Amino acid sequence: MKYKINILGGIAILGAMLFTVNLANAQTSGSSSTTTTTTTDGTVSQFGPDTIIVKSTTSTEPLTYSYSKTTVYVDENGKAVASETIKSGAPVTVYYDKDGNKMMATKVVVRKTTTTTTKP
Repeated sequence: MKYKINILGGIAILGAMLFTVNLANAQTSGSSSTTTTTTTDGTVSQFGPDTIIVKSTTSTEPLTYSYSKTTVYVDENGKAVASETIKSGAPVTVYYDKDGNKMMATKVVVRKTTTTTTKP
């Protein structure tokens, strides 16, 4: 009888250990990759049906961003603007998340165009 109790106790401890290991694995393998929101300042080169191409102030090559229905378009004061107001040549700041090689615009801030005049 004592032998059966020791075996059952050992099986219970082993079962508890396996349960704990499986629980720990489920928590770590279920975690998703983290995304970091980054910004780029530049000028709109092209605004297409699913992409926006921006000539960045820090990159020699134009940068292409995808956007979706959840992308937010605002002016410098944070007031919502229609995506149709974004035209080629407009100064913008693009907030985006990078997923692999794809850059997904989450927010586009349309800045005012500034002009300078020089006196003769």
